[in-house]
Amino acid sequence: MPDIYPHVEEPRPFPRGPAGQIAAAAERLPDFDDPAFGKLFDRFGDARVVLLGESSHGTAEFYQARAAITRWLVEKRGFNIVALEADWPDARVLDIRVRGRPPLSGKAFTRFPGWMWKNREFDAFLGWLAQHNRGRSRTDQTGIYGLDLYNLAGSMRAVIDYLDRVDPTAAGVARERYGCLNPWAQEPQTYGRMAVSGRYAGCEGAVTSMLSDLLARQLRERPRGDGDDALLDATQSARLVRDAEAYYRAMYYGGAEAWNLRDTHMFDTLQAVLEAKGRHARAVVWAHNSHVGDARATEMGLVRDEVNLGQLCRQQWGEQARLIGFGTHTGTVACASDWDGPMEVKTVRPSLPESQERQSHNAGLDRFLLDLRAGKNSAVRRALADPRLERFIGVIYRPETERWSHYVECRLSEQYDAWVWFDETTAVTPLGDQTAGAGEDETWPFGV
Repeated sequence: MPDIYPHVEEPRPFPRGPAGQIAAAAERLPDFDDPAFGKLFDRFGDARVVLLGESSHGTAEFYQARAAITRWLVEKRGFNIVALEADWPDARVLDIRVRGRPPLSGKAFTRFPGWMWKNREFDAFLGWLAQHNRGRSRTDQTGIYGLDLYNLAGSMRAVIDYLDRVDPTAAGVARERYGCLNPWAQEPQTYGRMAVSGRYAGCEGAVTSMLSDLLARQLRERPRGDGDDALLDATQSARLVRDAEAYYRAMYYGGAEAWNLRDTHMFDTLQAVLEAKGRHARAVVWAHNSHVGDARATEMGLVRDEVNLGQLCRQQWGEQARLIGFGTHTGTVACASDWDGPMEVKTVRPSLPESQERQSHNAGLDRFLLDLRAGKNSAVRRALADPRLERFIGVIYRPETERWSHYVECRLSEQYDAWVWFDETTAVTPLGDQTAGAGEDETWPFGV
C-alpha cells in the first residue's frame, strides 16, 4: 500500500559543545564574486596590517577568499600593499605587471613550488589589481611585495643591476663581496652545509657590509618617485642576501633558529615596506597559517621556542594587526610528496576527531566566518581556547603520516582574530604543466 503521508525530514539536531558554539556564532559566507563577501571583512578595515592565512599552499578557495577580501580592503579601505609569502625578486616581477613599472630582466617563480603563485586563481587577482591601478598616480597605486628569503641568486642579481645603473664603482664592490656566495647561489643549501662544516669560509661579513652600504645610501639619498622603488628593491634584496646567508647556515644546526630567522626577516621586510610607503600605508599579507597565527598560542612557540610573523605583528601593532586563519575538513589539494618533486593533486583526509577542524566541521555549515576578536562571541572564544590539534599542509603533503607530519596543538581563539572555514575544498589550477616538475608557462605573468 503506498504511503499516503508526506515524508517529513527530521530536523538536524543542533550540535553540542564547541561545535554548537561555533554554529551559533558563525556568519555564513556568500559567493566570492558577491560584494557582500568582502564587506563581511570590513570590520578589520581599520587595521594597519591584515594577515590572511591558509592551511595549505594549494587550495583554490583560500586564494579566492583572500582575493575577495583584499579587493574590498584595497577599494573601500585604501590598503596599498599586498605582501606575499614569496621572495622579493619574484614578487617584484608581479609588481611590474600590476603597477606598469619599467620591466627588468628575470622571470618570476621559476623554482619549486611553481603552483603556489603560478595558478589561475591568483592570476585572476593580479589581473584585477592591474586594472584597479590603471590610470591612478604612482602614489595612489597598490603594489605587490615579497617577504620571504629563498631566492638568493635573484636578490644578488637585483643589487648588482641597481648599482650598475647608479654607481658602477659600487657595483664592482658588490660583485667582489657577493663573489663569496656566488658558487652557491643556485643551491644555497649546499653553502649552509659547507659553512657549518668549516670547509668553506662563511660569507656573513661580506653580505652584511653590502647591506650596510645600501642602507646608508637609502638614508643619504631618500629619492622620490621611481627612484624610491629602485632603491627599495636593491636595499630589500641586499637584506634578503644577508638574512638568507644566516638562514642557510642555521638550517644545519637544527632547532628554532632557522625558522625564527626566516619569520623575523619577513617581519622586518614588511616594516620596511610600510615605512617606505609612508604614514598612511596599510598592508594585506598572504601567508600560511603557520606564519599568520600567533605562535605564542601554539606548540610552535610554547614547546619549540619559535616566533612567527603574526606574533611579531601583534607585538608591534597590537589590535592594529589582525590575524585571520583559514581551514578545511576535506577535499583536494595541489602539493608534492617531497621537496622539489612534481606537483600532484591529492585527497585531503577528513580532519582528525580531536582537531580544531573537526569542531568546525561538526558545526554543520559549509562555509563561514567566525569573529574571534576580544569582546566578540565570548562563549565561542572560551570554547576554542582549549588546546586542540590543528592541521598545517605546506607544499608537501604526506597523508600516510598525517598526524605526525601535519598537526600541531593550538589554542584557536588566541591564535587568530578570525577563522574562515570551507568544509570541502579543491586544488588550485596551475598555470602550465607543473605535474612533471617542468614545462612552466614561460610568459607568465605578462602573457596570460
